[in-house]
Amino acid sequence: MHITLQKSKTAKQSSIQITGSKSESNRLLLLKALYPEISLDNVSNSDDSQLMAKALASSSNIVDINHAGTAMRFLTAFFAVLEGREVVLTGSKRMKERPIKILVNALQDLGADISYVENEGFPPIKIKGKKLIKNKVSLKANVSSQYISALLLIASKLENGLELTLEGEVTSIPYIKMTLSLLDEIGVESSFINNTITVKPNTKTQKPKTLTVESDWSSASYYFSIVALSDVGTEITLSSYKENSLQGDSALIDIYKAFGVETVSYKNTITLKKVSENKEPKSFNLVNAPDIAQTIAVTCFALGIACDLTGLHTLKIKETDRLVALKVEIEKLGGKVDITNDSLYLHPSNSIKEMVSIATYHDHRMAMAFAPLALKTPIIIEDAMVVSKSYPTFWDDLKSVGFKITQ
Repeated sequence: MHITLQKSKTAKQSSIQITGSKSESNRLLLLKALYPEISLDNVSNSDDSQLMAKALASSSNIVDINHAGTAMRFLTAFFAVLEGREVVLTGSKRMKERPIKILVNALQDLGADISYVENEGFPPIKIKGKKLIKNKVSLKANVSSQYISALLLIASKLENGLELTLEGEVTSIPYIKMTLSLLDEIGVESSFINNTITVKPNTKTQKPKTLTVESDWSSASYYFSIVALSDVGTEITLSSYKENSLQGDSALIDIYKAFGVETVSYKNTITLKKVSENKEPKSFNLVNAPDIAQTIAVTCFALGIACDLTGLHTLKIKETDRLVALKVEIEKLGGKVDITNDSLYLHPSNSIKEMVSIATYHDHRMAMAFAPLALKTPIIIEDAMVVSKSYPTFWDDLKSVGFKITQ
């Protein structure tokens, strides 16, 4: 379904309740499967989290997780330790092009029984669950943090725990720390010293406890962009957010200060307020928050300012090659973008073409990142329901802040 966003203007004040973090939800859903005494509140209503929950509850010997990359990585580790269970883990055409070899190799080093069904290094994979005795493994540190988190999430169920050595410079540290913090919340002991993460085995029965998932900061990014593109004095309040968030994308608070957006925390809400105009060129290293690169690039394009984004090497293996996709779509709109393997440079531009049709590449973040442009010019978003992957109510929420949307 394509939708048209007419040129819009935001309400002066509005508020939105955002669904639970997909990152936290998927980690906690897996931990709940390992430790059934846990209960969860504010779980993400995203496609990815629903697919994760369904896969964990499935008794089938074929589990299809479609486009859900996090689920593919986490479930690879989960099924490897599920003794006596044999399963083929598969996904969409794009999922079969996304590498899994680094994680599979690490699990095999720990003794896991995993083989490739079609192409070496890629899903689908056949997993025979068994008890894993070995407890030492090394992994390149600059790979997707989801490989690292997948190992950490199952570590307490390994016979001897896990000692994971990360080789080289560690990227996406906030996501690793999120995983370790959630383990801590359920009573699993761990340490992260220099480049070694140790997780102790946990044989104790969990005490029943309820964990509340914080709302998703990546989803909040689109409202930071909207406020940055709105008039001074515009305010949007978002809930439910913690002041000391585990999510790396909470870096938005500092990043969007550079666009004149102030963030005020109160109880479990944040209020974003446009306090000034700032048209200076922007430069950000997003190695710890690559998922907000698309949002920031579009914000800068809409404001006509240059931006230099680095630390983006993981964007090439997402739902699409996000660097190429950004370049193609921004240049359709009249911008100019240079990309390398891990960076994006946006040249300043003074005009935006009207009624351009934005391709979304099966990527929820392409649809949502480009939506705020409607504050400057009418645009068309192709395959608009792709947003359900992480934020199913996105278009309704945009209408509630003043956007005019037609199918």
